[in-house]
Amino acid sequence: MAADDAQDHEGASAFELDADLVQAVREALEQGARERVLELVEPLHEADLADLLEQLDADERAMLVRVLGRDLDPYALTELEEGVRDEVLEAMAPEDLAAAVKELDADDVVYLVEDLDEDEKARVLQALDPVERVAVEKSLTYPEDTAGRLARHEIVTAPPFWTVGQMIDAMREAEELPDDFHDVVLIDPKVEPVGLVPLSRIMAAPRATRLEDIKREEMHVLKADTSVEDVAYAFQKYRMLTAPVVDADGRLVGVIEFEDAAELIDDEAEEDLKLLAGVGDEELSDSVFETAKARFPWLFVNLLTAILASIVIAQFDRVIEQIVALAVLMPIVASMGGNAGTQTLTVAVRALATRDLTPANAWRIIRREALVGLANGLAFAVIVSGVGLIWYGDPTLGLVLAAAMVINLVAAALAGILIPIGLDKLGADPALASGTFVTTVTDVVGFFAFLGLAGALML
Repeated sequence: MAADDAQDHEGASAFELDADLVQAVREALEQGARERVLELVEPLHEADLADLLEQLDADERAMLVRVLGRDLDPYALTELEEGVRDEVLEAMAPEDLAAAVKELDADDVVYLVEDLDEDEKARVLQALDPVERVAVEKSLTYPEDTAGRLARHEIVTAPPFWTVGQMIDAMREAEELPDDFHDVVLIDPKVEPVGLVPLSRIMAAPRATRLEDIKREEMHVLKADTSVEDVAYAFQKYRMLTAPVVDADGRLVGVIEFEDAAELIDDEAEEDLKLLAGVGDEELSDSVFETAKARFPWLFVNLLTAILASIVIAQFDRVIEQIVALAVLMPIVASMGGNAGTQTLTVAVRALATRDLTPANAWRIIRREALVGLANGLAFAVIVSGVGLIWYGDPTLGLVLAAAMVINLVAAALAGILIPIGLDKLGADPALASGTFVTTVTDVVGFFAFLGLAGALML
């Protein structure tokens, strides 16, 4: 039962894996009903099979892998989260794993083996045919998270002087072509890329047309050591379908297709989202210990910043003792500042990731955010001053609350934009620690401004 054929549930997408199917697979595994398991799993798309493996617990997952054996779709392995993928590979029988990798493209094999220990990696590589093994080993020589590691080695190439007819005949006579490709890469005698010819143009042009006459107007070449962040940015900026990847000498080593870049863009956005929350590359399949261990450092940092905010409050303990209303109202200022800072921070981190925020426009954006903070601060100052006046009947308290609100929202806006810019200039990921620093600034400034003004004006 494929996901798109699954029975819809209220509030669920038609493309979600059917919960009834997952339960049916669980029951079949418990009963040891192999034929029933195969009947349930066989129609699944590779992505749905990966979802199924991720939704099962570790014991059920290992059991399903053993039951499927060589019937496990090898392409489902490339769709798995890293933690689940490692568990599945460990559960697979050596002969099943060897059979699976033989069906995969070299770039998919690289994804599977890059994190395996050396013995396991050697065992998998040994199962490949010599040509593909050389391609995989070549990819593994490039650092992780670079274009060289990501590149596909199944490429269709041709000299620029070939005609459309020659190209079509060559592709028809080829023993094997890549499963999916958009462009033919034109190369010179040095195996350097000199152009890209879309398949659509090849099919539309007369057979006598030279390939170099119908190549794309632009071709953006990536060096093998280009970071995946830059790869994603280049594809997003130039709307590319294919980008040749070259080594240090300019020779073609592979290509990156739009599908690969789209996955990179999605991964980068997900990484930024997780880092903003201080959870790193955590996955749902991680154990309790792994998850707690990963979250502990940033929770500890948050504890230290909370203590810092408490120290600020402690400096005004006499003021709070004399004006109890301050203890009731001061969380309003800090909370509003924290939320405003998070809004600015989110926009800034994403703009830095997409290269929309640059040194050329940084000061304009900083001024804009400061003015936004001031505008919102003044608007909410009117509201909270009324709250202070109505709640406690004290105009001075309302004035203090209003002034503190303006100060903290401006500080929040500045912190939300300046902190990620500063971290980026220092070479740190602006998503990693910005949230903690911004919260610290808004808490400290908010409490200090509110309690300091109250002490100065109301005592």
